[in-house]
Formats: sequence, structure tokens, C-alpha cells
Amino acid sequence: MASSLDLADGTDLVDSGIADTETVASTLAAIGDSRPGAEWWRTAVIYQIYPRSFADASGDGVGDLAGITSRLGALSDLGVDAVWLSPFFRSPQKDAGYDVADYCDVDPLFGSLADFDAMLAEAHGRGIRVIVDLVPNHSSDKHAWFQQALAAAPGAPERARYIFRDGRGETGELAPNNWESVFGGPAWTRTTNADGTPGQWYLHLFDSTQPDFDWDNPEVGDEFERILRFWLDRGVDGFRVDVAHGLIKAAGLPDFVPNEDAGSMGGDSDDVPYWGQDGVHDVYRRWNRILAEYEGDRALCAEAWLPTVDETALWVRSDEMHQAFNFPYLQTEWDAAHLTEVISESLRAFPAVGAPATWVLSNHDVVRHASRLALTAENPQGHGLGPTSPGQPDAVVGLARARAATTLMLALPGSAYLYQGEELGLPEVVHLPDAARQDPTWFRTAGERYGRDGCRVPIPWESNAPAYGFSTTGASWLPQPEEWARLSRAAQIGDPSSTLTLYRELLAERRRRDLGAGSLTWVDLELGDDVVAFRNGDLLVVANTGAAAVRLPEGEVLLASGPIDGRELPVDSAVWIAAA
Repeated sequence: MASSLDLADGTDLVDSGIADTETVASTLAAIGDSRPGAEWWRTAVIYQIYPRSFADASGDGVGDLAGITSRLGALSDLGVDAVWLSPFFRSPQKDAGYDVADYCDVDPLFGSLADFDAMLAEAHGRGIRVIVDLVPNHSSDKHAWFQQALAAAPGAPERARYIFRDGRGETGELAPNNWESVFGGPAWTRTTNADGTPGQWYLHLFDSTQPDFDWDNPEVGDEFERILRFWLDRGVDGFRVDVAHGLIKAAGLPDFVPNEDAGSMGGDSDDVPYWGQDGVHDVYRRWNRILAEYEGDRALCAEAWLPTVDETALWVRSDEMHQAFNFPYLQTEWDAAHLTEVISESLRAFPAVGAPATWVLSNHDVVRHASRLALTAENPQGHGLGPTSPGQPDAVVGLARARAATTLMLALPGSAYLYQGEELGLPEVVHLPDAARQDPTWFRTAGERYGRDGCRVPIPWESNAPAYGFSTTGASWLPQPEEWARLSRAAQIGDPSSTLTLYRELLAERRRRDLGAGSLTWVDLELGDDVVAFRNGDLLVVANTGAAAVRLPEGEVLLASGPIDGRELPVDSAVWIAAA
């Protein structure tokens, strides 16, 4: 089921005068209650907004909430059901807002709570639900709690909210264990006592400005219940939970040496003492009960980087999260056998626990799939892509594969996530000047890893406007490449061959056929091992991941990721065919 309250012809209910904003918002809040088993999040297409890079209304070069409000019409036009906003809370911005100083206020960089309320009302008025990003593994070191902890003595209750430990060695000069930060370097920082002597150490799985909470302390859980209710009471439709597989650490904090080729968030490693511990599930069972008190099928989505689909599915059992990002799918290369396997496993594992499969190809932490799918060398998650990275992508091949991969993905049953700008075919920005980079990974590894700035460059709206329409002044917190002009939304909107047109048509047909609520049947077209083919209802989907064109079966081609020569499906292409 789609969540939009548009008419069948695409008319927006508010714009048409059929319903006012309050009526639409209240309908959104209650729509799931009358349809057990058909909650909106089971089939929704959710669009990730990275606020600082989406639209800048103030002109300071950083995107903001008012900018988002001004561009919601474009998302209605695109045809998404919901938006997920990366953090906009008060923050020193050491990690682009994932270092939160106040979870219940808006950072002035992005506006105010009034701006948030206005954005939420406008989104709901357009039939678009709003999910906000919550960061429960760690706070900013400027959070009031951590400042109180630093001022307190070892063993004080204020320190028990975080993970403080005495050091090892004769004088405590060695870190409590050997854990490494996701961003590079040690995961421990030593404090200084009031008298200037070295003090205890605190754990930070990410930057040193992001101390980890101690979730064994009930006070932490109580505080996050307050935070959840603050935003639920304002009307948000759910939460994307950052580092959802973290929070609980193994008893005793044992040493651990990760696989050097593993992704930084642990998706390739088993038995990591700070990822995927059993106790974390009790946290989400409590959160599930809190959300169940509110009308409208509020949703929890887990960012849980785990090695297998089966392990990921543990986060979405019926009394825990509602969705979990399918990172095994995101990390699958453009290969028919591997795609078939991960899709099959996903459609087995997630429904087995009563959850929808979710599909995602890009987000703010990974190389954009228009580049990633054309890499010819290993590129572990979190390392990023820069001018000296091995296996540089071919832009033409990357875009063709990205369009084909999205065409395949949006035909799959379940819920799908899009990352801002992918509907424009944006590639990773590889050639950012070193001086412009801001990701903590770049600094903590002394430039060894480029980090995630390349997927976070502000997106283009108009070809000839300052900052390509991102801001009125031409300011942009990361520099935009010249190619953004031809990739702008305005340049693509009337072009039948553009990536934007492809996304709009795929989403419209997905909604019309209710593909998210459908079921998948694999089809053997006898076209070789490089072809992925399946039916979803009366739609046949064919994708060619090989090195040679293949002959398409009979039937009307409804949509294609690229040009088709007669009945030949070129390499790196996918089609939707009306099944006989």
C-alpha cells in the first residue's frame, strides 16, 4: 500500500482543495490502524534527506529545514511516501550532526523547532511521512551529561552514564583495551583531572568528541524514552536509529582485532564485542512498546551492519524494530548470481519474523552506487573514494548499472530507500580538494581514508543558478563539481531519457501495480547465468549483468533503464515487461 494521499491522477489533496493540512495530517496519523498487516512502512519508498546538502534557504552554504520545506513539492512530484532526515539537532557538528548536544532542540544551523513543525506540517499536507534520525550509541562531548561527567570524580553517578574506565599499566597510561575507532585511531581518550594529573579513559567508537553511552545504566534508557516521546508528541512518523547494533558492549570489554578488510561498521565481521550484543534487543522491545502507544503505525528502522541477512532479521522481530536496512543487499556487486542469492535470502529471512524486506543502494555513509557499482578494486565501507583510490569507476558504466540496479530494486516487494540525488544519477565526487574535506575519518587516518564527503556534496537543482540552486548566494559547504550543471533537476525534468524521468516513472508504476505488497517468483528465461529474471504479480523484470546483450521475451516493455535495440537487452540494463 502506498502512503500518499494523492488522487489517482497524482493531484495533491491539499493543493486541490479537497482537504486541508490538518485533515491530511490526522488521516496520515490514523491510516495504519484500520489496515492490520498493511502498515505504511511495509511497502513505502522512503527518501533520505541529508539536511546540510539538500536545500539552503538562509544562503549560508548549509542546507536547512526551511530549505527542505521549500523543496517538498519536488519530492511529491517524484512520488515518494516518506522522508528520513539525518540529524538536525543541536550539535557542534564535529561529525555533521551525529554528535548530538541536545536531542530535543534544532541546531540554529538548520533553523528552529518552529521551522521543524512547519516542515512536518507541509510534508504531512502532501501525504509524506517524516522519519527523524536518532543517535543513541553516543552523544557529543558538549552534551550536558558528558560535561557533568568530566567534572565529576571517578565512580560518581554522572560518569556512570558513559563508559569510563581506569587505564592499564603501572600508572594507567595504557588504554583499557585495544579497540579501534570506526573513524581510525584508538577508541579511547584519556581525561585530565582537575589538578592536572592524568585521569580515567572514556570510550568512543567513533570520534573522540562522541563518547559512548553506557546502556547498562537504566538512567540512559529513561532519558531516551523522554526523547522518543518528545518527537512522537510533535507528530513524527518514526525513527531511523543510528548504530542500532551498537549500544551494548560485551562484559569485561575484551580485546578484539578486526579483519583489516572488514567494513568499518562491522558488516563483515562476526563476534565483535561492541556490535550485535544480545542485550541491545531489550532496548528496542521497550521502544516498540512506546511507539505502539501512538496512533498511525509509527516506525523504527535499524541501521544495523551485520554479516548476514539472518542476523539482520533479528532486529525486526515482531516486538522490536519494524525495518532494518538491508546492508548485505547494498554491498552486493552487480552480479546476477549474487543478487539472486541475497534477494532470495532477504525474502526468506525478513518475512519469517513478520517484517518486510527492505532494499537500499546508497546513503550518506557509502560511495554512491552510480560510482560504486563500477569500481574495479576493493573499497571497504567507510574508506570512501578519492583521486588516488584504486579501481577508479567508469562514469558511463557506473550510471548504466545504477539505473539498472534501481530498476530491479524498485520492482521488489517490501520497502525501498532512496538517497537524495540518486534520482539525478549523481556519482561520487572523487576530486574534492583535500582542504575542503570535513569527514572525521579523513583527519583521524591522516588522509589514508577519504571518508564520506564525496557522497555528501550539496545536490543541484538548477543548471545556471548560484550553487546550482542549492543556495541563493552560491555558498556551498562542500564544493560542487562543474558536471552538476547538466545533472540538475531542472535540466532533467523534461527529458524523457533522464535519470529523473526514469525514477518518476518507476515509482508511479510501482505504486499503480502495488509492487511493494506483491510477491516474487523467479523465472528461468534460459538466457544464461548473467540474467536476473522474476515476476512480481503481472510484471516481468529482467536485468542483464553480463558482457553481452540478451534476447528479451515477448511482452510489452513498460520501462527500461536505458535504450533497447529492438528486442535486445544490452549489458548493464534492466526492463519491466507486462507479463502475459
